[in-house]
Amino acid sequence: MGKTALIVIDMITNYDHADAELLLPSAREAVPAAAGLLQRARDRKVPVVYVNDNFGEWRSHHGELLGTALSGPHADLVEPLVPDDDSLFVVKARHSIFFETPLAYLLDQRGIDHLVLCGQVTEQCVLYSALDAHVRHLRVTVPRDAVAHIHADLADAALRMMERNMGARLCDSEELWS
Repeated sequence: MGKTALIVIDMITNYDHADAELLLPSAREAVPAAAGLLQRARDRKVPVVYVNDNFGEWRSHHGELLGTALSGPHADLVEPLVPDDDSLFVVKARHSIFFETPLAYLLDQRGIDHLVLCGQVTEQCVLYSALDAHVRHLRVTVPRDAVAHIHADLADAALRMMERNMGARLCDSEELWS
């Protein structure tokens, strides 16, 4: 049996994109659950990996992305989720946390075979990441209250697909590391 890692998907953002106004209400609901999950993972020394969009800024690094997000109009959604010194950070350019990133190698090197996915967007990046984890034979857990969506109906369908088609465990965040 391997180890578990908490994967925080696309939460370091200034919410400056086309669907932001649709995403913000759900993000406001998900952030407290994700923050609690993050704190419990840290308290138990569970590895935390942030995998975040680079917003097309190929010269950026995680510190610059964080600075931009914290200086934006929705810093209150980023502040509770700021990476600590032990957190790992992987920059991605597309929906899946695995597409053209070193994440699979990083997980393998650390003996991680179970991913807890939180973040946004449920019906996009979380769904595609769960699928890519599944095809890599990684176990996946998705705390429903710690993921944010743009469209509730699509998010519900995505969660059902993750559970049924990918064998993902769905739960509430409080069920993890409590």
